[in-house]
Amino acid sequence: MAAVLAAGGLWLYALLRANLVDNTTGRTELAALRAAAQLDSRTPPPPGGRLTAPENGVDLVLVRDAAGRTVAATGGDPGRAPALDGAPRPGPGEDSRSAVLPPEHPGGHRRAVVAVAAPGGHTVYAVTVLGDVDDATGAVAVALLAGAPPLIAFAAALAWWVTGRALRPVDAIHTELASVTASELDRRVPDPGGADEIAQLARTVNATLDRLEHADARQRQFTADASHELRNPLAAVRSRLEVALAADRPDRESVAAALAETDRLRRIAADLLLLARLDGGPPPRAEPVDLALLAAEDAARRGGARVALRLDARAPVPAAGDPARLERALANLVDNALRHARSEVAVRAAEEDGWAVLEVTDDGPGIPDADRERVFERFVRLDADRSRAGGGTGLGLAIAREVARAHGGDVRALPTPAGGARLVLRIRRRGGDMGRQP
Repeated sequence: MAAVLAAGGLWLYALLRANLVDNTTGRTELAALRAAAQLDSRTPPPPGGRLTAPENGVDLVLVRDAAGRTVAATGGDPGRAPALDGAPRPGPGEDSRSAVLPPEHPGGHRRAVVAVAAPGGHTVYAVTVLGDVDDATGAVAVALLAGAPPLIAFAAALAWWVTGRALRPVDAIHTELASVTASELDRRVPDPGGADEIAQLARTVNATLDRLEHADARQRQFTADASHELRNPLAAVRSRLEVALAADRPDRESVAAALAETDRLRRIAADLLLLARLDGGPPPRAEPVDLALLAAEDAARRGGARVALRLDARAPVPAAGDPARLERALANLVDNALRHARSEVAVRAAEEDGWAVLEVTDDGPGIPDADRERVFERFVRLDADRSRAGGGTGLGLAIAREVARAHGGDVRALPTPAGGARLVLRIRRRGGDMGRQP
């Protein structure tokens, strides 16, 4: 806006200045032509060299002969006429010529001079001082310079206000769209109505969210249906394999291997079904639960663990949530640590900064920095062969994180100074908000 106003002001100033100078030059030329016509009616200059005073604000008219001597002037006494240094003179074939001369002395005004060819080799000069023109253009320049800053400020404020009102629906769309998460695909951006581009954008975004929600619902339904349908045939196969294994048959090793793989398939189906319920199911129940007690009960069930299991739960850690799901999340974290630990797994339950915390640490090879987020993806194994041999499905950490997020918390893989892996589950204490984090 400042650039536009500056360009417009300069253009207006230049146009006004040129127009005033052109008008003044035209009046000056008319006075010179009238004087030349008077000179044509009487060949010698007027007696005493006195010319009739010009009209229309012209200040001076004088006549010079071919030698450049002033022979007549308005006001009498041609010898006292100004020198007009740098004044133009009509060339061959020209009737007149004009120019703007600088001031005669410092602080003066410029002068518009028109030279008109007259009979007998004479030249008639008409002079108009441009004081009025300079004063008018100076006043306009001062007005433009004084009025530009408040005008620019007003235009900027008006543009800010108008643009803000115009983009307010876009901001509302942006805010609502940013709040859409994987668990809240049913949310829609506000439709401002009308048929402008912003309304069309809102309807397009809502249509895209509709398609995304339907696709996500179909995917979740397929996962739930597939997991549910796999449970019955897997249970039947497992029963038959257990019967075959109980009999004294020569192919017991093959049957035992098939039974182990069947158990693994059953665990995968159960994990997939749990993930499908976490993805699309209702929020967890908000029951009072003690994380320290959950950790103690889990440790008590692992009496014959491969490595030592150390528990640090010195005081109750109250929280609110679904005890069964939180127990499953803790069990998955401990199972993961037991598979990779060399000699010890430590489980700690504590309160930290308004959070209820479960921390599981092992002294195994640890998790590389680049994989600290990837380990929570589904079916991800950093060591596929070892995880498969140990019975891991690649879904345990993903389930733990989904359970924590359903309780308004999260699970993170953090570095440890002595090496190994450190997985920390944090949920809100009792009375905290339930629901997923964005």
